[in-house]
Amino acid sequence: QVQLVESGGGLVQPGGSLRLSCAASGRIFSSYNMGWFRQAPGKEREFVAVISWSGDTTYYADSVKGRFTISRDQAENTVYLQMNSLKPEDTAVYYCAADSSDPIMWYGLDMESMDYWAKGTLVTVSS
Repeated sequence: QVQLVESGGGLVQPGGSLRLSCAASGRIFSSYNMGWFRQAPGKEREFVAVISWSGDTTYYADSVKGRFTISRDQAENTVYLQMNSLKPEDTAVYYCAADSSDPIMWYGLDMESMDYWAKGTLVTVSS
C-alpha cells in the first residue's frame, strides 16, 4: 500500500515559480513510476509529467515542457514538480500519482486508472 500526500500549492503571480512535493509512505515507493495530473476549473483532468521509478526517464505534456521539471528523491520517498514561468492557464488542482505502467503510457491514461493518487493541491496563478 502506498499513501501520497502533496504540499506546496498556493497563489503565485504570473511568471513566478512554485515547487510541489509529494511524499509517499510505504516501502515500495522506489519501484513505482511517479507523476502529476491537473484539473483546471471547468476542464477535464490532464496529464502533466511522469518520472520513471529509476529517475532516468521523464515525459511532459507539451503545455508545460521547458517550464516544469519533475524529479524524485528516493531517500526521502518524495517526488517534486518544479514549476517556473507560471501562467494563468496553469491554475488547477494538481494531483500526484503512482503507477507501474510504462511512463510513455501515461499520456493516454486517466489518473483514476493509476494504482495510487493523492487528494490534490490547488495552484492559483493570478495577479
